[in-house]
Amino acid sequence: MQDNNIEYWQKMAGFYTPFMKNNKKMYEAICREVEPILNRKMTVLELACGTGQLSFPLAPKTAHWEATDFSEQMIAEAKKKSASKKLYFSVQDATNLPYADNSFDAVMIANALHIMPEPEKALREIHRVLKDQGYLFAPTFVSLSDGKTGIRMKILKLTGFKTYHKWDEGELISFISEKGFSIQKHSLIEEGFQPLCNVIAQKR
Repeated sequence: MQDNNIEYWQKMAGFYTPFMKNNKKMYEAICREVEPILNRKMTVLELACGTGQLSFPLAPKTAHWEATDFSEQMIAEAKKKSASKKLYFSVQDATNLPYADNSFDAVMIANALHIMPEPEKALREIHRVLKDQGYLFAPTFVSLSDGKTGIRMKILKLTGFKTYHKWDEGELISFISEKGFSIQKHSLIEEGFQPLCNVIAQKR
């Protein structure tokens, strides 16, 4: 994945877990919406897993959870934590996955599409590795019209954080649906640093 911001995420890895504790309620809200769809027969691929904020609570609900990130340091931090035998971490490029077609029952990609230069490539790969009618979980930070999100993003940019896309809720839903997915559910979660649209879709 071509991303000029890889150095930022490598440096951020050691601080990512404590920083994201401020978004605990947001992750809990995502889990509440995703958990009813999961079952212990499902094999799930997670892209951009960070240090495992969703991997650890959700993996025990499945048969196998493959958690990946393009940052080696993020994966190294995730591996320091105790894990379920159902959970496996590895370094992978979301836009060029090594998995066979129709391999997974579901794919999770959280808070990542907007920071990818070419998110359509990731969605193309997700569509390829998903089984027919497989689920896509794509919770993604979005912009609101009240101006607050703009201020927050400016603060993040001071740390070196970079975004390539600024979608509002409707734009994100349209973008995903145009890439071969049927939207099953979406909700706006405002429990974290930035508003998030939790999109649940199926491969079309």
